Amino acid sequence: MNERAQNAPNDEDDHVCSCGLVKVDIDTLYKVSQILSHSLNLRDTLEQVLTLLHDVGGFQNGMISLLDEDTGNLNLRVSSKKGVVSDGTISYRPGEGVVGEIMETCVAVVVPNIAQEPKFLGRAGAHDPSLPFIGVPIFSGDEPLGVLAAQPSLGLEDLNGRARFMEMIANLIAQTVRLWVQLENEKRELKEERDTLRRVIKHEHGFDNIVGRSQSMCRVFEQVRLVSAWNTTVLLRGESGTGKELVANAIHYNSPRVHGPMVKLNCAALPDNLLESELFGHEKGAFTGANTQRKGRFEMAHGGTLFLDEIGEISAAFQAKLLRVLQEGEFERVGGNKTLKVDVRVIAATNRDLEEEVESGAFREDLYYRLNVMPINMPPLRDRVEDIPDLARFLVNKIAKHQGRPLDITDSAVRILVRHNWPGNVRELENMLERASIMGEKGIIDRDVIALSGLSNKMLAPPVVASGSPGAMAPAPSAVDLNDPNLDERERVIAALEEAGWVQAKAARLLNMTPRQIAYRIQTLNIKVRQI
Repeated sequence: MNERAQNAPNDEDDHVCSCGLVKVDIDTLYKVSQILSHSLNLRDTLEQVLTLLHDVGGFQNGMISLLDEDTGNLNLRVSSKKGVVSDGTISYRPGEGVVGEIMETCVAVVVPNIAQEPKFLGRAGAHDPSLPFIGVPIFSGDEPLGVLAAQPSLGLEDLNGRARFMEMIANLIAQTVRLWVQLENEKRELKEERDTLRRVIKHEHGFDNIVGRSQSMCRVFEQVRLVSAWNTTVLLRGESGTGKELVANAIHYNSPRVHGPMVKLNCAALPDNLLESELFGHEKGAFTGANTQRKGRFEMAHGGTLFLDEIGEISAAFQAKLLRVLQEGEFERVGGNKTLKVDVRVIAATNRDLEEEVESGAFREDLYYRLNVMPINMPPLRDRVEDIPDLARFLVNKIAKHQGRPLDITDSAVRILVRHNWPGNVRELENMLERASIMGEKGIIDRDVIALSGLSNKMLAPPVVASGSPGAMAPAPSAVDLNDPNLDERERVIAALEEAGWVQAKAARLLNMTPRQIAYRIQTLNIKVRQI
C-alpha cells in the first residue's frame, strides 16, 4: 500500500471498524461477480460495476482506465459522478499523475486528502475534494491491464481496508477485461484475415482471370462490366468449358454485393426432391433423416449472389417452384409453413438451347423470360483462336504456381495448340496443359511434349473461314519472327518448317540454308518431321 495512506488503524481496530461492513462487502462482491458473468459487452459491464459500487458498496465517483496496447497509455473507459456513468476521452501516460503512477508501479494508492496531493490531476472532473481517493491496479497474472479508482463514502476510518476491498473488485474485473482483450485481438486478427482473403478472392475471381482479346471476348467483358453494377438476373449461355463460372465469379466480386456470400449449386447433380431441400432448406422432421432444421442455398445467399449452374436440367415440376422465388423472393422450407423472404441476386448458366426447349415444352416460357433478363453468350474456344496463345501462357503460369515449380511453353507448342479444334473448350486446354506439364520433366512444354500428351494430328482444325465472304480466310495468328534472338536454333528451325508447310527446301530458303544444312539440323536437333 502506498505511503500516502495516513493514520491506518491496527488489525484489531480494522476488525472492529469493519465488522459492520463485512456483510455489505460480501454482498457487493457477489453482485459484482454476477454482473461480470452476464455480459461480454465491456462498457455495459464496467458501467454496471461502478453503479453498483456507488449504490451499494459505498464508493462514489468511480473510474476505470484500461491500457491501450498500441500507445501504452491509460485511456479512461468509464467514469461515474454521483452515480451517472459516462464515457471519457481522457488518457494518462505511465507515471503521469496518481493514476499513471499506479499503472507504472503496480501499487495501490490511498490519498486521504486529494486537495493536498500535488500529483492528483483531477482530469475527470468528477471527484469530491472532501473525500479520500483510492486507486488500485487491475492485474491479470503479472500483466497490468488498467486502474480502478473511486472515493469511499463509507468506512473512512479504515482506508486500508477499503483499498483491500477495491483490490478484490479489481481482481474480479481483471478476468473480464483479459477475456475482452483476447476477444478484441482475435476479432482484429479475423477481420484482417477476412479482408486479406477478400482481396485475394477478388483478385482470383476478377477480370484478370478471364483471358481474351478477341472481339467476342471484348463484348463479354463489356457486358460483364455493365451488368455487375446492378442486381439484374444474368443468364450465362455457352458450351461446357467456356468459363461460365469464371464470369459468374467476376460479376459477383465486382458488384455491390461483393461483401455478401457467393453460393453455388449445380442443378444437374441432384434429383428434384433433394434439389428442393438443397435450395429451400427443410424443417426438422420434414422427411426421414431430417434430424435438424437446415437452411437452403437461397437463405445462405441472402445479401449476396446465388449461381445456379446447369439450370436447363431441372424438371418441369421444379421449374414452377423456382419461378416463385425468382419473382417474389419468397419460399417455404420443405416441411414448413412459414414464408421466408430473401434478397438474392441469381446468376444462372446453361449449355442448352433454351429457346428450343421452350418450343418443345420442356422448359417453362415464363421461367425462361424470368432468367433471360441479361443473357451473356460465352464463345467457344475454336471461335476465338487468337486468344489461345495468351490463354495457354496464362494457364501454364497457373499450373506452375499450383505445382510449385517453374514451367514454360514454347512457341512451337503454342502453334500446335492454335490448330486444334478444342471440342472441350478451355477446360480441355487446361487439362491438356496440366498433362503436358507432367510429361515435360524439365519444365518445358514443347511440341514433342504436346504430342506425348495426346493431342492428335487428326484433331487439327480446318482453316477458319471468315464470316462475310465465302471462302475468305480469317487472319491467322501472327507469323513467328525467324530472326527473333529469343528463339533457340531448334525453335527457329521448327518455326520455319511450319511456315513452309514442312517442305524442307522451302524452310531452308527461309533460313538462308541449303537443303543439306536444314536436313542435318533436323537430324541433330531431333525434330520429328510431320508428313503433310
